[in-house]
Amino acid sequence: MRFLVFQHVDVEHPGTFRELWREAGIEWDAVELDAGEPIPALEPYDALVVMGGPMDVWEEEEHPWMVAEKLAISHWVRALDRPYLGVCLGHQLLADVMGGAVDLAKEPEVGLGTVDLTPAGAADPLFAGFSNPVETFQWHGAEVTRPPTGAVVLAANAACAVQALRIGRAAYGVQYHVEIGEDTVHDWQAIPAYAASLERALGKERADRLAGETLARLPDFAAAARRFNDNFLRLVSGRG
Repeated sequence: MRFLVFQHVDVEHPGTFRELWREAGIEWDAVELDAGEPIPALEPYDALVVMGGPMDVWEEEEHPWMVAEKLAISHWVRALDRPYLGVCLGHQLLADVMGGAVDLAKEPEVGLGTVDLTPAGAADPLFAGFSNPVETFQWHGAEVTRPPTGAVVLAANAACAVQALRIGRAAYGVQYHVEIGEDTVHDWQAIPAYAASLERALGKERADRLAGETLARLPDFAAAARRFNDNFLRLVSGRG
């Protein structure tokens, strides 16, 4: 299998998925959109994975490359109908291009938390083997406020009503981060927009503790990432 990855800032990469893909023999190409790298032909790829970023889906004027990205996502999901996985911004972009709505959240959701699988989510192959609620790591200030017509909401919590969704057979978005590693919090805190949302959500004292709290949970998050990735690979291969 061969994956195409869209990145919007260099520190928001596939994280722990990289090692899991290497183990599975998956080749993958990253396009750093914010650095002006062009989007290649989509047809050679088996899955499109779109990562997070500090920009918002409506900021096309500030980030003109987002226009081509949205067209590519729309073509991938509508015309090619191949597996898609969007994380955080990638989740919001999926909802946006498919006719849903994305807006600023009332408050940023940052740090450790849980999401509740809906009945559809509990039955979905992407979440096979997961307990309910699902332990998560969050870092977002915008959210999907209206899912696209026909989308299935797979997870939610009190802070965000659309934590995961599916469109069609295998186009998925998750608002939270499955891919985190030991450097995630440190790297993301260096991004001014992320640092601001972190302190706004948690306050300075709790924000300063987030890296340590997250490191303590990494074994559990790594196990969840492996399960999630295994489920996604089965979907990509047609066995899901």
